[in-house]
Amino acid sequence: MAAIIRLVTAFVLMLGASAVQAQNKVPSDRALEALVKSSLLTLNDANVTGNYSVLHAKLSKPFRAQFSPEKLKETFKEFSQGNADFDIIAVMKPAYVPPPVVDGDGKLVVKGGFPTEPSRLLFELEFIPSDGEWKLIRIHVKLGSGS
Repeated sequence: MAAIIRLVTAFVLMLGASAVQAQNKVPSDRALEALVKSSLLTLNDANVTGNYSVLHAKLSKPFRAQFSPEKLKETFKEFSQGNADFDIIAVMKPAYVPPPVVDGDGKLVVKGGFPTEPSRLLFELEFIPSDGEWKLIRIHVKLGSGS
C-alpha cells in the first residue's frame, strides 16, 4: 500500500512540475485561442450585464487585489455605456501581432485583434501563472482601426 501511495505522489508531483514548466512557454495555438477568447468574452459579458464579479473572479490574485468589481466597472464604463458587444469573436480567429511570448518576468504577453466590423477589436493581454493556470494580470481592449 505504501508503494502505491509513493507512486501516486510521484505522479502528482510530475504533473505539477510539468504544469509549471508548461507555463514557462507560450500555450499551444488552441489553448492560447481559448485563453484569449475566454478572457475577452468574460469582459464582454461583464460589460453587457454590468456585473463584473465573474471577470473579477477570473483575474490573477494581484489583479483582484488592485481592482474590485466596482473599479472594473468604472474602468470599462466606456464599453458598457457605448453598448459595445463583441461576442461575435467567439467564431473568429484572433490575429497576434507580434507573436505571443513569455517575457523575462514569466508573463505571457498576447497582443492582437479580431477582424470585427465596423471597427477591429484590438487587445493587449498579459497573464501570469496563478492557481496552476494562466490568469490575467493586465487587460487593455479597444475598438479601433489597424492591427
